[in-house]
Amino acid sequence: MSPLPIIRGYRSADRAAVADVCVSTADEGGDSRARYPDEELMPTIFAEPYCHLEPELAFVLDDGSGRAVGYVIGTGDTAEFVARFRDTWIPRVAHRYPALTTRPRTPGEEMVGLLHTPERMILPELGAYPAHLHIDLLPDFQRRGHGRALMNTFLTALRDRGVLAVHLGMVTANRPARAFYDRLGFHEIPVDDPGPLTYLGRSTVVEKPSHAARPVNVDVDVDVTGPGGSGRP
Repeated sequence: MSPLPIIRGYRSADRAAVADVCVSTADEGGDSRARYPDEELMPTIFAEPYCHLEPELAFVLDDGSGRAVGYVIGTGDTAEFVARFRDTWIPRVAHRYPALTTRPRTPGEEMVGLLHTPERMILPELGAYPAHLHIDLLPDFQRRGHGRALMNTFLTALRDRGVLAVHLGMVTANRPARAFYDRLGFHEIPVDDPGPLTYLGRSTVVEKPSHAARPVNVDVDVDVTGPGGSGRP
């Protein structure tokens, strides 16, 4: 009998697997390798900073063999996270991805521009939703209840910290993702000039129990000494 997937805390050994999940889902929910050939780029911007700066809010879906096949990551305080991203994270990775001196010419350069402008995460319309998150699953583990279980785990962790509301930014064109968030009780937050993104928010109150068949083991063992990671805006 195959082992059941479980949700547990992120560990340093998950770094490569988390990066793979990120790269495999970073182009409107699909594989991003054709659009962003540098496979370290998207993880460096959108996943590893959270695992490094907020490890206690990093959870993975373990396939039962120890491999991370999905994750939910985020922060309970976006403004504080942005400050730490600016002061701590960018200096760690700027040697690989220096700030642009000309207008971006490729999708990858556009992402490097995002790396160096973390203040883009702070919008006045999102002030009532201080936390934010990113959640991604490999295709084979989608539509099986794991996404809801990951989300409930994250929401519960936020609630335990006294955080009352959370937001996320998603690519508007990713309709399956929007349907997923709608099912989980997220609502749209109007934002002036959101660009290609739609912003969604909700309370951290978990109205439905986490997936009963998937125990949560929050045994966090995080490497806070080296760079790497994954994610999306």
